[in-house]
Amino acid sequence: MRLDETATESDVGALHKWLERERPLDEMVRTSKLQIHERRRTDDTDGGTAGTPMGVDMEIVVTVLETTVLVVEVLDLVRRAVDAWRGNRARVEDGDPPTVTVDPEDPQAGDPGRSDTEDGDPPAARVDG
Repeated sequence: MRLDETATESDVGALHKWLERERPLDEMVRTSKLQIHERRRTDDTDGGTAGTPMGVDMEIVVTVLETTVLVVEVLDLVRRAVDAWRGNRARVEDGDPPTVTVDPEDPQAGDPGRSDTEDGDPPAARVDG
C-alpha cells in the first residue's frame, strides 16, 4: 500500500494503529496469522535517493504469516480498513487525507504487483508514506 506524498508521519502512525484495531485484522494478528509493522521504505521508486522528495520515508507492512490465510481476503480487508481510515481522517482533520494505493508485494523482490509465493515466503502488502 502506498500513501501519496502528502502523508505525514502522523498519518502513517494513525493508519498503522487503525489497521491493528480493525476486528478481522486484529484477530489475525492475535492468532499469529498476520503481522503489521512500520519500517523504512525499501523500494527504489524515487530514483535512488533515500526517502521521498516530499512526505515521509516510512511504510507499513502487512505480512501474511500462515499459508491458510488467503492473500486476496487480506487485501480486501486492508482496502476496506484504509477506506474507513481515510473517511475518518477527512472528518477529524483539516485537508484531504492522503491517497492510498493497496497492492501486494513480493517480499523477495520488493516488487509491488507480484504475488507469487513459489519460494515459500508469505506475501506482504505495504503502506508507504
